Amino acid sequence: MKALITAALVLTATPCLTQQSLAQQSIAQSVPQIPFDSVADFPKLPDGMNFGEVPGVAVNSKGHVFVFTRSNSANGPAYAPTAAQLLEFTAEGDFVREIGKGLYAWAFAHSVRIDKDDNIWAIDKGSDMIVKFNPAGRVQWVFGRRKESPDDAKPWEHVNPPLPPVDGLFREPTDVAWDSKGNTYISDGYINSRVAKYDVHGKWVKSWGEPGTEPGQFHLPHAIAIDNNDNVYVGDRSNHRIQVFDTDGKFLRMFAITVPPDTTTRAVYGPTPTGDRLTQVIGAPNSICITPGPNQVMFVGETTYPGRIFKVALDGKVLGVIGKSGREIKEFSGAHALACPSENLVYAAETANWRVQKLILHPGAE
Repeated sequence: MKALITAALVLTATPCLTQQSLAQQSIAQSVPQIPFDSVADFPKLPDGMNFGEVPGVAVNSKGHVFVFTRSNSANGPAYAPTAAQLLEFTAEGDFVREIGKGLYAWAFAHSVRIDKDDNIWAIDKGSDMIVKFNPAGRVQWVFGRRKESPDDAKPWEHVNPPLPPVDGLFREPTDVAWDSKGNTYISDGYINSRVAKYDVHGKWVKSWGEPGTEPGQFHLPHAIAIDNNDNVYVGDRSNHRIQVFDTDGKFLRMFAITVPPDTTTRAVYGPTPTGDRLTQVIGAPNSICITPGPNQVMFVGETTYPGRIFKVALDGKVLGVIGKSGREIKEFSGAHALACPSENLVYAAETANWRVQKLILHPGAE
């Protein structure tokens, strides 16, 4: 029998509500644990090769899997040891190639996405750059610019008030998505707290958002995805919510996931959060993916702890929970990126556990 746990789903459709009043509108819901398997020994790395932290995973139309890992394999620092390597595998997990070896933009891997034409987009937090490769692995476009060593390159400081954003430049970007017209949306997360929009030709259009907790403001927009109706979902991680916008940046609604964790689990590293800190990290959207097809659903990965993955309807209703915190296969810590080519196939990239898991879901199983 499916295990049932209690969840609180938080929804709003008006931008005037604060985070506190949002929480007061919680409603109870029973959420099933979704049975699933994790494919053993996936993917198959060449002898002697290992992943570092794995912040990014994506899948193309052929089922090939792309992994962006923080491995110290590209020589030369941006402002610290370079940690970015982009690898391709078959659907069965066989190694195909490394893409962009030693690339100038490689500094600190953050995410990788594949567009409808199988172009490969890598988002590098350390170099403040987004790179578009064609399917053959050749650089097509670059967005942003890395700091230069002659300019005394060093990490961005989190100052208050924050530095004003600059059109066309990024400060620790996090993710990328596209609408039905081919426009590009980049979550410019750790410093600028905004979403940037480019048109189909790669020309700057606009940006929206600023640091804060009100609707339309962000506190670390960490993930972004777009559905078939061109609704833009932004994982506002440190604000513990997903905000939904139209393609012009108009706020539509937001929701939060507050499914309590398994009390027997512990964090993989560091102290296990309790009290107010636990409330802050439950359901905090570390990663988002939306399935293709006419009946779309969303998968949301939590931060390092409680570390679970949620299956969510696009209206915000939590449909099921996948896994729990831990180091073993079928457990998670830091599901930093998700790829979901179908409703019952999900790839999870983990930073803390240094791996990618290929998950086969069995939602009808008892």
